[in-house]
Amino acid sequence: EEMAGAARLRSKINPEGSMVAMMGDDDTITGFLLTGVGNVDRKRQKNFLVVDSKTSLTQIEDTFHRFVNDRDIAIILITQTVADKIRHSLAEQTDAIPAILEIPSKDSPYDPSKDYIMQRIEKMFSAE
Repeated sequence: EEMAGAARLRSKINPEGSMVAMMGDDDTITGFLLTGVGNVDRKRQKNFLVVDSKTSLTQIEDTFHRFVNDRDIAIILITQTVADKIRHSLAEQTDAIPAILEIPSKDSPYDPSKDYIMQRIEKMFSAE
């Protein structure tokens, strides 16, 4: 069963290379784009979403699900303020790939008690 799980994870990754996707405020996304991680594919789909007061919850959720189901994306970086808006969608993700990492934004410090990965780690250790 462990081998089957590893094979399933490998099938979720593009062997030609994987990308990082990002969701967050303008300053955070701009910083990452300046490092060269931005991408627009042939379908004009971006690997990032700038979330501001005009961004609908549906747009955030749809983009998140597109990132999760994209074999080219291995890591999703999401600011904690955006993650707070879609906690229910984050909670549904059980696979290790793509790895979903919550990061602080310029205006909001990181709070480990909200981070779903930290919550899973706490559950894992409290179950022992």
